[in-house]
Amino acid sequence: MSTNVSVCDMSQEVIDLLKKFKLRKEKNVAAIVLKIDKASLKIVLDEEYDNISISELQDELPPQQPRYVCLSYVLKHADGRVSYPLVFIFISPQGCSPEQQMMYAGSKTKAVKDGDFTKVIELRSLDDLTEETILDKLK
Repeated sequence: MSTNVSVCDMSQEVIDLLKKFKLRKEKNVAAIVLKIDKASLKIVLDEEYDNISISELQDELPPQQPRYVCLSYVLKHADGRVSYPLVFIFISPQGCSPEQQMMYAGSKTKAVKDGDFTKVIELRSLDDLTEETILDKLK
């Protein structure tokens, strides 16, 4: 017996928010946390954080529920330049319900495309959400 997994669309609110997020002028780490609303099958805003550290962000995320994190990161290069890459992070901790994992995994590619992200990180544990992991993936 197989079940159909719906690919969820981003809500218009999230699409508008991401457009503004990409154009932000602040030079600090910020994040938009997204979740799937099972009733509407839409990707909706969960939380928005400005000037947050990665460890603080890790503490804010639910330990056993998947989330999408849109991260504006401050990347300091060896030559002294600073850039602000936008990163899409898909966190699917072990212990989530299989239905949730499939719903988020099935919608990830469309979310990345709709949000026009070029950097994508997938994590299976909140413990893996660290500065080191992000820096390693951005190299």
